[in-house]
Amino acid sequence: MRSLITFAAFLTLWWAVTQFLPIPLYMLPTPLSVAQALVSQRDYLFQNTLVTLAEILLGLVFGTILGGLAALAMAVLPPLQRWVMPVLVLSQAIPVFALAPILVLWFGFGMASKVIMTVLVIFFPVTAALADGLRQTEPGWLDLAATMNASRLGVLWKIRLPAALPSFASGLRVAAALAPIGAVIGEWVGASSGLGYVMINANARIETDVMFAALFILCVVAVCLFTAVDRALRRLLYWAPDAERGIR
Repeated sequence: MRSLITFAAFLTLWWAVTQFLPIPLYMLPTPLSVAQALVSQRDYLFQNTLVTLAEILLGLVFGTILGGLAALAMAVLPPLQRWVMPVLVLSQAIPVFALAPILVLWFGFGMASKVIMTVLVIFFPVTAALADGLRQTEPGWLDLAATMNASRLGVLWKIRLPAALPSFASGLRVAAALAPIGAVIGEWVGASSGLGYVMINANARIETDVMFAALFILCVVAVCLFTAVDRALRRLLYWAPDAERGIR
């Protein structure tokens, strides 16, 4: 209910700005014109939404898997962390937008370059979150496992990894919020379909209502994805101290 009230207040403010301020419609369309664009261009927008959604989901899956494996590798082989972590930090220091043209050049205008861009965006949050969780295991648990002669692999699988899952969940929430950014940036640089492609073409033709319609759909997709990931994590990690609080 709070979300609906906030959305209604935003629409009211938007309508008031377009009605009472001298802003040209090509710069800021009215909510009604955006709604009409959503209806009149529904097939076109729906097809491109499916493309962007597929890029986001594939990037989220592969980025989570690769990030989790990298964090586990650093936990199993501690010296590896001294070599891998600087590379991860360097990858975040480079602007993602600067890498997009290179990825498009290497992997083409299809879905592959957008998925790789999404993976690069979410790889570091997932890896850093799980790595921190693995490092911050309760020392008493590790001491107890040592007194029971537990193997390193057994400690990792049965103690450190379960204890790190809440931190890993936080990284997944961040990844779910960032995944649409990677896909859309890739589409802005070079694509033949997707919501980012729709926005770029609409901007070139000064079809601001279509551009805002694509942006609205992208916002809905991002919010739904984040909400789905958050609720799934709260159900899976029901035993975590803050699982019930989640994001409301």
